[in-house]
Amino acid sequence: MSEALDSAKSFLKEASVKDCNADELIEALKLVKELDEEFYENTLKALTINNLANTAVLMPDYMLNDLLNCFSTSAVAKAIEELESDDATDLIQNLEHLDESKAKLILNSIEKEHKKDISLLKTYEQNSAGAYMQTEFLQAFLNESLQEAVQRYKKLKQSGELDQVQQFFVTDEKGVLQYCLPFGEALLWNFDTTFKDIMKDNSDKLIKNFVYDNDDIHSVVNLVKSYDLSVVAVVDKNKNLMGRITYDDIHDYLQEQATEQIYNLAGVSDEAEEETVSKATQARGFWLFINLFTSLISANIISLFSGEIEQLVALAILMPIVASMGGNTGSQALTVTVRKISLGDIKFSNAKHIIFRELRISLFNGAFFACVMGLVAYFWFNITMLGLVIALSMLINLGLAGFIGSVVPLTLKKLGYDPAVGSSVILTALTDALGFFSFLLLAKMILL
Repeated sequence: MSEALDSAKSFLKEASVKDCNADELIEALKLVKELDEEFYENTLKALTINNLANTAVLMPDYMLNDLLNCFSTSAVAKAIEELESDDATDLIQNLEHLDESKAKLILNSIEKEHKKDISLLKTYEQNSAGAYMQTEFLQAFLNESLQEAVQRYKKLKQSGELDQVQQFFVTDEKGVLQYCLPFGEALLWNFDTTFKDIMKDNSDKLIKNFVYDNDDIHSVVNLVKSYDLSVVAVVDKNKNLMGRITYDDIHDYLQEQATEQIYNLAGVSDEAEEETVSKATQARGFWLFINLFTSLISANIISLFSGEIEQLVALAILMPIVASMGGNTGSQALTVTVRKISLGDIKFSNAKHIIFRELRISLFNGAFFACVMGLVAYFWFNITMLGLVIALSMLINLGLAGFIGSVVPLTLKKLGYDPAVGSSVILTALTDALGFFSFLLLAKMILL
């Protein structure tokens, strides 16, 4: 740990004099904060303006609090002005969750043009294309030549107003999008050629894909994947050019969604995991309490058959196998269904096929493992009917587990809840309870 700390400190010292990779920087800051609070505070105050801006976007809430405490309103505003509009908006919104009044002061201290862009992006719904777009883009006009557009890009690049671009967004004089021209294609043309002439002679080579600012972000993701786009133009209802969404924005969105689903399926808050041990403990403890309650239900079911278990100890030995197999089968169906929902592949109205598919798969597996466990139980305990009992119970429980694993997230989605949150807890409760009940009831009916 000492070696890792020394390496982090050495890296952070460089961050006060030159720009560093933001991901590496945030990890070094997290480590130093945990082990050397004083060095962490001094380092934070010494960061270059670019490092401060790029790191702030990645900071969890507890580090953003440190940022607000260490820097003045004007200093934070100056750092935000260094960011692209989408990142600046995200940072302002994160700050608003922590301290709304201070975030408002920071926003009012930002340069007028930047503030205008941030205020626009804040008006969009969370999962709309407009919420993910950036207002920095390279606009070209039909009557303009390639040479003129390239010269304007050089000026924007040198002034820091525009970073990397992949396409010319060609509009008419009113700002209505006509087409997009990739840089690679543009290099094939004489730089004196106008964009209008390019459109006239090579319409088949031009990109005409775009999204509306109020489109759902899922449709944007599907468009980018389907056409392998590096950037997509965003327009309003009148097709006026509003901004762009780049491939890294899509990548970040997909990564956030995947991370959120993994945490939710486990009943863990991704925000809490970035907080203190105390807050993370509380967040996990809530779902553990729910799990304890559902476990007591399963325990109560077992207690109803305590007499049967006393008569045949083999039941106690085999009982966990049925519940475990059911739980794993249900988890497989649950994971597949939640993923399909998140990708927009299925909705509640047309979900019948996925439910029956998961039911068939679980029944086929149930039939196979029923035969396996029936034979194992017979040779293990030399009781013929015991093999039949566990085989039937295995088939019933695995079939129900597949059905429950697909229906539960779809039902939660229909009711307006995140299908990943709580699904695993509900699934575990049902598969355990049904597994124990079916096995012990069949044993009582057939064996005892």
